Amino acid sequence: MSHISALATRYLSDGQNNTDIGNDVWEALRGEAFRAIANEKALRGFINTAVLAHEDFSSALAALLARKLGGPHISAERLEDLVRTASADDPELIRSGVADLMGVLTRDPAAGSYLGPFLYYKGYHALQWQRISHWLWQRRSKELAYFLQNRCSEVFAVDIHPAVPIGRGVFIDHATGVVIGETAVIGNDVSILQGVTLGGTGKETGDRHPKIRDGVLLSVGAKVLGNIEIGARAKIGAGSVVLKSVPPCATVAGVPAKIVGWCRGTSVPGLSMDQSLPEPDYSI
Repeated sequence: MSHISALATRYLSDGQNNTDIGNDVWEALRGEAFRAIANEKALRGFINTAVLAHEDFSSALAALLARKLGGPHISAERLEDLVRTASADDPELIRSGVADLMGVLTRDPAAGSYLGPFLYYKGYHALQWQRISHWLWQRRSKELAYFLQNRCSEVFAVDIHPAVPIGRGVFIDHATGVVIGETAVIGNDVSILQGVTLGGTGKETGDRHPKIRDGVLLSVGAKVLGNIEIGARAKIGAGSVVLKSVPPCATVAGVPAKIVGWCRGTSVPGLSMDQSLPEPDYSI
């Protein structure tokens, strides 16, 4: 078993509580960075700046995120200070960042290393910035939180309200067109594919967005609307429009979505990433 596979196995079994995994991921990331610059000298400066110039995962992530959103209104240096301050105040931000990176590695067959997702996956970057924005929101720095939400929408094409609490090990794949409204809630080990909307149903105010429980898979283009609950280990089929609560373990599909099957045994759709649906009992 490779070092990556071993770490992935540990993450799935006890990664929520194992503090050593963060250090191991950082060492693996550095090893991959050294191999990358040996193979592609044109990227030496970029990878040195992004990974090898830093002493730990936290500092590397802060600098990388800051360079993604820095601009004429707030410099990368000030944003890096913000991320460092938030991470020092709430270490859960870094633990979640490591868990999210492990989630990418265990669920995306295109991710054969830590380095690629860390450097290039905009879903990962947008999610980490949302965690920082949520930290600001909880401390009543709402204007800055809104500013970061807007920058993420401009840069990553991902629009997640800073009020949304998000669990660990969340994977936003491809990410383009993902929209998540203010009163939504997202649990642990949830996978969200491109074009997903967790929205309201109109102009109502108050608690008006979906609650996504642990282990849910939201397939490509799914639209989940209203103050409804998607139960743990549910699967939402691609292109579905969900207007009613979904029981735990159910598979739903269609417009409007209806139950078409159930998960089996201990399977977790948010981890397996299997978007397939049960065969219909008819043929055309």
